[in-house]
Amino acid sequence: MCEKNFPPDFLWGCSTASYQIEGAVDEDGRGLSIWDDFCRMPGKIADGSDGSGACDSYHRYGEDISLLKSLNVGAYRFSIAWPRIQPDGKGAPNAKGLDYYSRLVDALLEADIEPWVTLYHWDLPLGLEREGGWRERDTAFRFEEYASIVYRHLGARVKHWASLNELWCSAFLGYRDGEHAPGMRDGGAAFKAVHHLLLAHGLADRSFRQSGLEGEFGIIINPDAPRPATRAPGDADAARRASLERTALWLDPLYGRGYPKEYMDATGAVFPIETGDMEIIASPLDFIGINYYGENAVSAAPKGPENQLGYVAAKTWQEKTEMGWDVVPQGLRRILGFIAKEWSPRAFYVTENGAAFSDASCDSGRIRDTKRIEYFRGHFKACSDAIGDGVPLKGYFAWTLMDNFEWACGYSRKFGIVAVDPHTFVRTPKDSFYYYRDVIAGYEL
Repeated sequence: MCEKNFPPDFLWGCSTASYQIEGAVDEDGRGLSIWDDFCRMPGKIADGSDGSGACDSYHRYGEDISLLKSLNVGAYRFSIAWPRIQPDGKGAPNAKGLDYYSRLVDALLEADIEPWVTLYHWDLPLGLEREGGWRERDTAFRFEEYASIVYRHLGARVKHWASLNELWCSAFLGYRDGEHAPGMRDGGAAFKAVHHLLLAHGLADRSFRQSGLEGEFGIIINPDAPRPATRAPGDADAARRASLERTALWLDPLYGRGYPKEYMDATGAVFPIETGDMEIIASPLDFIGINYYGENAVSAAPKGPENQLGYVAAKTWQEKTEMGWDVVPQGLRRILGFIAKEWSPRAFYVTENGAAFSDASCDSGRIRDTKRIEYFRGHFKACSDAIGDGVPLKGYFAWTLMDNFEWACGYSRKFGIVAVDPHTFVRTPKDSFYYYRDVIAGYEL
């Protein structure tokens, strides 16, 4: 293997998300999602685009699987669009939606690629949002119903499941900051969403365990543990506080510790807990998925109404991606080690890791994305180092297979190892695609 600490059974894969790649938003009975609605709001998407076409994977998934097979990945992580299964988020399932994912799963298995299903990657049915969305407790039970439908239809063929992707983004970017769908700016609504998202996870986990299906069940978070800008004790404590909202707020309840008191005291957060909720949330986890893109540095600052946790971002020297995120490969090693020490998960998977950079094309049609290759190289070393540290890291999924609809950035940011022509949907592998293929093949790089 390219680094000595990767065991022979280490899993290599690629990740995508339904709204970002599928397109076909008005076909075969699919209902509207909160992202269909959000994209219609003036000024919300940087380039004024939407996911109606995306990568047209709804029709071209066979091409995508051919790309995955040529990489020789062991797994493909994709998400299911809830509005394809239940157009309004409740009631009888849509047979055509279920059939699409059934065909996708069958095609993956035929290609010797394990399907890794994420049940929710942000595309909440719009009908549920109009009834309160994640602010409402009932949405967690509607999610359990939806998950159970998918288990019944795909469960004999799918052995790896994740409930929700990046709950922090759904709760805080969606309900507090207004940067993601549904575009609200209400801190109290965000705290309600935190609890109901976690409750939805626990209910779906419990339903999976009760189904009798074989397989692993986990959750995917985007944690953050910024490094102190200096060795001063105040900065170290500020860095610890800065990690609370993105890390302990989720992992503490998942591991039976309840919500972190320090965070609640500092922010005034009130979570709508009912009897038995915390036990449901703390259902057993087979793995934690970690989405990592970069690491920040923070300094201590006076606490106040606009700075409840008492820290500020510090200036850094690192190269930035086009998202403005610092390239810090060893930050991945640090966050894995931090979580392993504090919560002791049974297993980790890096479920997303990648970078947005401009790509240089040559007359020959070759796409040179050298910065992306260097980004991957550094992060593969960080994964190897983490395994050497004793972290139970079992696999890595590159984000992402192909350039796609990058949420509020539209099509202006490209993370793919495959380029997609926005008009013809022709896929063209970049240099990073062939680099990743070599890594998977086990070459020293």
